[in-house]
Amino acid sequence: MTQVLSQVQTHQKDQNVLFSQNHSDDAGIYLLTDDIALVQTVDYFTPIVDDPYTFGQIAAANALSDVYAMGAEVKTALNIVGFSVKKYGSDILAQILQGAEDKVHEAGGSIIGGHSIDDDEPKFGLSVTGLAHPNQIVRNDQAEVGDVLVLTKPIGIGIITTAIKKGLAPSDISELAIKWMTMLNRKASQLFQQHDVHACTDVTGFGLLGHAYEMAKGSQVSLEISYQDVPVIHGTKKLAEKGSIPGGSKANLKWLSQNVSFDPAFDQIDQLILSDAITSGGLLISMRESEAEQYIKEFGEPASIIGKVTEKREHTISVY
Repeated sequence: MTQVLSQVQTHQKDQNVLFSQNHSDDAGIYLLTDDIALVQTVDYFTPIVDDPYTFGQIAAANALSDVYAMGAEVKTALNIVGFSVKKYGSDILAQILQGAEDKVHEAGGSIIGGHSIDDDEPKFGLSVTGLAHPNQIVRNDQAEVGDVLVLTKPIGIGIITTAIKKGLAPSDISELAIKWMTMLNRKASQLFQQHDVHACTDVTGFGLLGHAYEMAKGSQVSLEISYQDVPVIHGTKKLAEKGSIPGGSKANLKWLSQNVSFDPAFDQIDQLILSDAITSGGLLISMRESEAEQYIKEFGEPASIIGKVTEKREHTISVY
């Protein structure tokens, strides 16, 4: 998408636009007043689980995540629907919408409308609006040398959901993945607002390494990541070894190949897990170690320190 957007001539002259498609941050920001900034984002995708209600929950949690990554609170959302009622029936769509309704309500927001088109391939997501004080907005490009990196959810979701589609994922592993995908990042966001956080992003389609790379590149620093400290959902590696690897994860690893240095002890499966294209992942936060230790104590498992920020080096990310 970056290659496409680079060909689009924008006409942004409004000084109240603080972040837009010209930035690589998680959401667009528009300044309403000196004390209120509008935070806007959108996301939608095809079903990754069979249960329609659960799909609605996951799609909503995923869309809301960009607002939380910037330290804002969710206020309103609009449904985005591609669905054939004739082919699948109205009951399935109603369950998807109910899942989203319940998750947005949990977030403290309200779904106030939406738009649908007739589509044989179901698609669902949300356009989300949040609010934040302009001085409290957290960017993804302000990581500082000496910071540590905190991750609030385990990775491996893309591999597991691919295994679910293939009928290869055991029920206990599927349930774990669904648990993490439906969990809001609201607590993680509200808690980091009580700490001195320098940068934050949510881990989704570009995988842990892809989003870490964006943070490092924007901040003009390098990152060291300890693989053994990265929380990974139980059973992920075995499923990956059986071939349950999404195309997006493979594309992520290829994209990052020139910018990431892996310890020789890690095979391609390890590299793909770290590059796994995730749906509704956790937050990746850059802050001082003392702040991080207190944050983790307050947040609880599985939040953990997975690496640190260094001065810019030959490779943007080093995994050891």
